[in-house]
Amino acid sequence: MRLEALRHELVELHAELPRHGLVVWTGGNVSIRDPETGLVAIKPSGVRYEDLTAERMVVLDPDGALIEGDLNPSSDTVSHLYIYRHRPDVNGVVHTHSRYATAFAAVGRPIPVYLTAQADEFGGPIPCAGFTRIGDAGIGRLVVEAIGGSSAILLKNHGVFTVGPTARAAVKAAVMVEDIAATAFAALQLGAPDEIPEDDVVALHRRYTTVYGQ
Repeated sequence: MRLEALRHELVELHAELPRHGLVVWTGGNVSIRDPETGLVAIKPSGVRYEDLTAERMVVLDPDGALIEGDLNPSSDTVSHLYIYRHRPDVNGVVHTHSRYATAFAAVGRPIPVYLTAQADEFGGPIPCAGFTRIGDAGIGRLVVEAIGGSSAILLKNHGVFTVGPTARAAVKAAVMVEDIAATAFAALQLGAPDEIPEDDVVALHRRYTTVYGQ
């Protein structure tokens, strides 16, 4: 029953990516780790979002051994598992090639804190790590080494990874980083936006994470 619930949640969370314009065709993926068992559920490779069902999701153990599923897991699975092994606080990982955030990644450029929304959500700049080839744990290694205290990171010439204490939090971070990147991109066309001072960023993030909401 627990694995079934994970797979159903994953279908719901994957639907958020095309809904917010973060993916095209079969690109991108979400994974979720069950903190009790350590099992990881992830999108199958090359399956279109409209064709995803709970039964098609792939469940793996922390070492990548197949537990449930008939399809091949995402090509990014090794990197997701690397992140989970090295970040015990993370139970959700999202990867997208969302347009504006990936434009910053294409030029190897982090996103400074121009907006209060970025201070609120991320508590600092969104870093950009270097380039590595797809297919092994290299991407996961870059994420772990360079993400710092942020929940989002850009990978040069590639795209975006976000992490969170839950998969839902990681999806929210993916939505927010693209929205912020789009606004930052527009602001840079108009001129040179001012960065928010670090003390204000810290105060805004503290308020958002301790006071905002119910």
